[in-house]
Amino acid sequence: MPFISKDWRSPGEAWVKTEEGWEKLKVLECVKRKRCISECSSSSDTENDIENGDTEIPPHCHITLKCTREIAGFNGLGEAVRRLDFRSSVRDGRRFNYVCALLRLLVSGKGITSLPGGAQRLLLQMLEEVATYVSDSQQNINVLRGLVQQLRLLVNQENQKCWGKPLGSQSLWDGHVQTIQRIQNIASQIQIREPGPNIRPKLHDLPEECVREIILRITDYKDLDASASAWSLMAALISEQRVWRELSHYHFNKQQIDFILDKMCLQDTKERHRNWQAIYHALRKTYGVPEELQYAEILAFCRLCRCLFWPSAGHPCIADQCPDIRQRIRDAGNSDNTETQPVPPAQFLKYFSL
Repeated sequence: MPFISKDWRSPGEAWVKTEEGWEKLKVLECVKRKRCISECSSSSDTENDIENGDTEIPPHCHITLKCTREIAGFNGLGEAVRRLDFRSSVRDGRRFNYVCALLRLLVSGKGITSLPGGAQRLLLQMLEEVATYVSDSQQNINVLRGLVQQLRLLVNQENQKCWGKPLGSQSLWDGHVQTIQRIQNIASQIQIREPGPNIRPKLHDLPEECVREIILRITDYKDLDASASAWSLMAALISEQRVWRELSHYHFNKQQIDFILDKMCLQDTKERHRNWQAIYHALRKTYGVPEELQYAEILAFCRLCRCLFWPSAGHPCIADQCPDIRQRIRDAGNSDNTETQPVPPAQFLKYFSL
């Protein structure tokens, strides 16, 4: 039950009963109104707005970087996942790969078993949402198969045990096993449906120029290699130097490229004589591919209001309420003018000591 007190450190929270259990009202304010509220802890106008969907707040989550006497608190993974609306983000093509990368980190090893029961249940519901979305869209099947393979290891009793016993109640893990079984059933029943003969145009019907434009928008070299083995025309187009040259310029800056060209003694070589595929792989092995470029959309951290948010949705920033906040930060001696920074999945988990 929630602790209710007039103490300034724990002023009490309004709680709402949903289909998934009791949730804090402030968490429900930042998620999309798709859940049926069966019982409310109070009859305030704010709760009625949430039930009726009258108030729309962009998904965001405030993060406590350091606890002090004036700022006391901790970051809860389950609350952050709800406030950032990760479950609905599964069906957003821009956020899908980011959410799956986060789930992969949590499912691997014993990450998920060290979480509270509510967070475990929420993450498995997200995995089930991923399986349903992949089944409906017929896309990213390899991503789902990788997650299912890790889930099989999670069911193993050795990964569930802590001091010789399963971490969590038996009923909790019974529910987890049932959810994992549903996910495995969905994954095993997925069959790629070929488009009907009357659906035109198909990929093979597109002119070479259109196929080349599709290839030029692929940002992962592994996808390029897989595409080359699928069709002889795509293999011929992927072997073009332009594809690898633009991929190199997309992932790396001019200084990095010039360094590799000097190292390979290609700085004075004419453009058409350079092997850009070899140059790209040399760049990748030397510098690595920036992780933020692997996702169409990546979580951002606002350094002004200490808030995580999706860039496409924005967030209610303190700078919008107080326009002179930027100048005050500069006057305080902050030389870094970057207001936001990308948050890769591994960095996101560090906020929760995972």
